[in-house]
Amino acid sequence: MNIPAPSGYEGEMAYRLKVDLAPFCDEVRLDRFGNCIAKIKGAKSGLPRVMVFGHMDQIGFIIRKIDAGGFIQVERLGGIPERVLAGLEVLVRSEDGKWHPGVIGMKSHHATPVEEAYKVEKLADIRMDIGAKSKEEVNGLGIHIGCPVIYKPAFTALAGNRVCGTAVDNRGGCACLVRIAEKLCEKRQDCDVYLVGTVWEEFNMRGGILAAREIEPDIAISLDVSIAGDTADLSGRYDDALGGGPCVQLYSRGTHNGTMAHAPLFRLALESAARAGCNLQRFASTGMLTDLSHIQLEGRGAASLEMCFPVRYTHSPVEICDVNDIEKLSKVVAEMTRNIDETFKLDRY
Repeated sequence: MNIPAPSGYEGEMAYRLKVDLAPFCDEVRLDRFGNCIAKIKGAKSGLPRVMVFGHMDQIGFIIRKIDAGGFIQVERLGGIPERVLAGLEVLVRSEDGKWHPGVIGMKSHHATPVEEAYKVEKLADIRMDIGAKSKEEVNGLGIHIGCPVIYKPAFTALAGNRVCGTAVDNRGGCACLVRIAEKLCEKRQDCDVYLVGTVWEEFNMRGGILAAREIEPDIAISLDVSIAGDTADLSGRYDDALGGGPCVQLYSRGTHNGTMAHAPLFRLALESAARAGCNLQRFASTGMLTDLSHIQLEGRGAASLEMCFPVRYTHSPVEICDVNDIEKLSKVVAEMTRNIDETFKLDRY
């Protein structure tokens, strides 16, 4: 969560994931597009090829203008909610790869008229301040139009097994990939398994397509977040809860795309959760897609399933998850891969 990696600039996270996966995998490398691809060879040949993946990138901004006074204007890089931005600390990446601290400014409270006091500023009206006196000073730091900005990375351990901060979506999925690798290293599966950290998910959800075209998976399993329904504002909308175990997303729908669970793969998830002694929550939602929506359509079409862990306050600087849910998710997915054999049905029906 403390590694900065906005969409298109995932390098630091990709190399970290490569290092963490290497002790447990037969091979690990980065492809041309920046996806981190690890392979754990199966004990048998001719079985379905499995791709388990989670995206490495996080939401952020892209600089579109630097004004004469050194204040920075930005565009969204992913789904940024404007209502969390006022007074926020940020990091700005210069073209040499260094990260520079800054803040999102807001009108001084003492000078704010009553009619503005409780309004949310639109992104077009927001200015970022890195302390520079002029545009020339900003440029002198190597910061120009097109440079990315992120929430200042943060990690805080909360009560029990819960953690809070930035990029839980989807560093929890990346951590899960490493735990799956550890488990499969201890007890090998029969089929070939590829563990992939994908890029560009928050930007256009298509970075992982390049990895899928190379791997040509028969089975694709996404590791990402579900929206926890255990807060007062969402208790009437979703049933999943932090600490309730991993989720399987049975339905997702967005503009012109979506996923529906592959029935045999869903049954395998239920059976594997029972064998692993884990509760498996169910989740369905509109307006929430992952890169699986595109990867599922590659090649001849992969048997696909979205596996998740619940997260509160998604896309804010204070996302919260329960690490036990991530650990149990790794157990379930590892068990799924161990039970894929020549009898597994790739067809939907």
